[in-house]
Amino acid sequence: MRIIPPRSDVGFKELFENETVRKYFVSDVLSMPLHTIKSVQLGNSFLRRGYAKQKLGILDVLVQLNNNTKINIEIQLKFCKNWDKRQVFYLSKMFTSNLFAGEKYERLKRCVSVAILDYNASDDSSYHHIYRLRDETGKEFTDIIEIHIIELKKELNGSRIDDWIRLFNAESEEDLDMIKTNNIGIKEAIYEVRRMSLIGKLKFLYEDYLKTKRDNCAIMDYATEEAEKKGLQKGQILAYYDMGFPVKDICKKMDMPAEEVDEILKSFK
Repeated sequence: MRIIPPRSDVGFKELFENETVRKYFVSDVLSMPLHTIKSVQLGNSFLRRGYAKQKLGILDVLVQLNNNTKINIEIQLKFCKNWDKRQVFYLSKMFTSNLFAGEKYERLKRCVSVAILDYNASDDSSYHHIYRLRDETGKEFTDIIEIHIIELKKELNGSRIDDWIRLFNAESEEDLDMIKTNNIGIKEAIYEVRRMSLIGKLKFLYEDYLKTKRDNCAIMDYATEEAEKKGLQKGQILAYYDMGFPVKDICKKMDMPAEEVDEILKSFK
């Protein structure tokens, strides 16, 4: 049976609405004992601007941990240019948004970014990387900001995160059945995925998400084809012009009005 994939935008956000899922996921990824996690409340995913023209920050899932740590959990399905800079940008905004003008630095909260990638961002075999501020010898400067990167496409290694990766990679009921675990958080997550896959509204949102995705791909393909076609047209016009053909003959060969041919020639002149 087809399910709403947990790694889809709709499925991902709905999954983390469940407090038990949030708690066990944070415990496993951050290697925190469960008894130390008092609360995992959802926060406001919009980050305030410092000034009018500053870029607005919108996080996927923002979790407040024990009221002293902020965690942004996001999933990235496709590689995008400058992704690393984007990650640092959102983490920095999350960190600085804790403090208003005139407030003391002690109010700053620890900020953690957890990025789940549906592609390989590094060449090594490890699928879980943790980055913090350290000096050249490895001595830690501070743990107040931290980045976790989890790559879904890599081979599993038997850690606590394996079943979460199996969950995010699931495409069907059969995939969910293959996840054999005693982890209460994973069991709750499997239940949530099955539940949301039966809800009409969520299925509609997921279908709408897929439609938008397909439409965007079609628009990009059309734009690429048009750009290539126009590039070829310009190349042919310039070639005819360099060979000494008058504009009226170029118009006949290209089946184009003189105004368009003149405009292309002017732009290159």
